[in-house]
Amino acid sequence: MRMRPIVGPVPDSGIRPAGGMDEIAGQLAAGGVAVLTGAGISTESGIPDYRGASGRHRRHSPMTYQDFVADEENRRRYWARGYVGRRAIAEARPNAGHHAVQALRVGGYVDAVITQNVDGLHQAAGTTDAVALHGSLDRVVCLGCGTIGARDELDARLFAANGEFLAAQAAALRVNPDGDVELPDDVVRTFRVVPCDRCGGVLKPYVVFFGENVPEPRTRHCFDLVDAADSLLVLGSSLAVLSGLRFVRRAAKDGKPVSVISLGPTRADDLAHAHVALPLGRALTELTERLGIA
Repeated sequence: MRMRPIVGPVPDSGIRPAGGMDEIAGQLAAGGVAVLTGAGISTESGIPDYRGASGRHRRHSPMTYQDFVADEENRRRYWARGYVGRRAIAEARPNAGHHAVQALRVGGYVDAVITQNVDGLHQAAGTTDAVALHGSLDRVVCLGCGTIGARDELDARLFAANGEFLAAQAAALRVNPDGDVELPDDVVRTFRVVPCDRCGGVLKPYVVFFGENVPEPRTRHCFDLVDAADSLLVLGSSLAVLSGLRFVRRAAKDGKPVSVISLGPTRADDLAHAHVALPLGRALTELTERLGIA
């Protein structure tokens, strides 16, 4: 399944699920919950989303897989912007929402966590078995030989080739959800990209770009987790991309309760029995308190 680069806000269908926090607390108390998270859970860590309040003014669509592999200048632009923006992603820390999900996991209320995010914050909060549906920014893959390496090692090589490229200005630049920043073309042209140090091939972040397929084994694993769960809880995702929405549709088709905590409308509001519009840190902390979890 290929993701499409949808970056605008999801239209509000006007559908308002009747349930609220009481229903979601009851869903968690029953256990057997699979959790699906999106960019909204990481905004409180300083990482903006694509479609919510922090992302609605984004000027450019994210890089597609087709554009990345087709043109060297596109790759230069991606790596230049990612090199500058990487620091903000690397320095981000899990927030109350991530920690609450881990507490619910340890407490036995949540059986599985699937995240559409590539920031690694669930794992940093201790949810080491969270499935990163779209991969992770902390690794890179060679499109030639398939070698997977650490992003930190690549950053060291990029530093050797480019030095403190815009380092002084990085803090003032807008960081996008996929870890890059907006840079003018004349600045991008000065950036030097490095190849795979094993075969000289093209390096790509180990993430699923828009227009690229989620690996089939990973998709099957996520479906298995949803099938094994008794209900599904969506956190901070508008579900604008089918790669996440299909799990909600699967759960709803099987008659399993689906609930959502998200500040904006989602493409699954017609399938949800509850939708709470609160910041994730606040909402999830309240839910853990209701369940008596520290």
